[in-house]
Amino acid sequence: MQLRNSEIIDLFTEYLESINRSTHTISSYANDAINLVAFLEGEGLGNLTDVTDTLARYYIGYLADQNYTNKTIARKISSARTLFDFLRNEGYLEYNPFNTVIIPKQEKKNPKFIYENEIEELFKHIDTGNAKGLRDLAILEVLYGCGLRVSELCELKMIDVDYSQNVMLVHGKGSKDRYVPMHGKVIEAIKNYEKYARSEFLLRSEEYDNSYLFLNFKGTTLTPRGVRKIINTIIEDAGQSGNLNLTPHTLRHSFATHLLNNGADLRSVQELLGHSHLSSTQIYTHVSKEKLKSEYMKKHPRSRKKE
Repeated sequence: MQLRNSEIIDLFTEYLESINRSTHTISSYANDAINLVAFLEGEGLGNLTDVTDTLARYYIGYLADQNYTNKTIARKISSARTLFDFLRNEGYLEYNPFNTVIIPKQEKKNPKFIYENEIEELFKHIDTGNAKGLRDLAILEVLYGCGLRVSELCELKMIDVDYSQNVMLVHGKGSKDRYVPMHGKVIEAIKNYEKYARSEFLLRSEEYDNSYLFLNFKGTTLTPRGVRKIINTIIEDAGQSGNLNLTPHTLRHSFATHLLNNGADLRSVQELLGHSHLSSTQIYTHVSKEKLKSEYMKKHPRSRKKE
C-alpha cells in the first residue's frame, strides 16, 4: 500500500528527531517537505514516491519562477535530498531523484558585524537595576563574549557553566559539543543574573526544576525568537533602532571579526565558533582585510594629502 504524503512527512519528522537534529532544522525540513507536497498536489503530479529526476528539475524551475533566492532554493534542495534519502533507505524508492539536481551558486557576502564602540554603547544603556536588565546584560555578554549561536545560548543549562575552569560547555550543531572560555565580564554578568534575577523569573512558573540557564519573563525556557526580541529592545533603549541592524548572529559575526582584527589565530577562532571546516571561518578574514584597507586609506599621510 502506497503511503500518503502526510504519512511520509510524519515519518520523516520522526526520523529527524531520532537522529537528534535541532528543533530549527526539523521545522525547516518539514516545512520544505510540505511545500514540495503542495507543489505536487497543486500541479496534479501525484505522490512523493512518484517523483522522478524530471519532476525534481521541474520543481527547481518552479521555485526560481517564484522568485526564491538561490540560498533558499539550495536549502530546499538539501531538505529534499534528505527526505528522499530517507525514503530510499526505508525501501520506498530505488534512488534519490534530487541527487541529479544542480544546486544554484550563491552570491558570497561578507558577514555583517558592528564596531566595537557600537557594542560598548549597547552595554552602557542596559539598566541592570532590575531582573530583566541583569538577564539581558548576561545574554549580550554571552552572545558577544563567547560567539554563540542563538540556539546554543537557549540550550545552555546551569550545569554547563563551569566557574572553576572559566569555561562553558556549548551544545553545537550536529550534536557537536565544545568548550568555550569566558572572560571576566561574562562570568560576572552570568553570576549576577543567577544570583539576583533568575530565581525571580522562576517564581512565575511551575517549572521549578527548570535547568536551562536563560529564562523568559514567565519563568520558562527562553527561545531564539525571545532572544531576538530582547536584542531589539536593547537597541531601542540605546536609541539606535533606526541606525543599527543587529541580530544575535550579527553579534557572533562581530565576535569573530573583532578577535581577528585584534590578532587572534584563525584556527583558534574556528574552534571557538564550532566550525567543522576552516573555510567557514575564513570568510571573517575578508571582513578584517576590508577594515584594514579602509583604515589604511584614512590614515596614511600620502593618501590623506591626495584627498
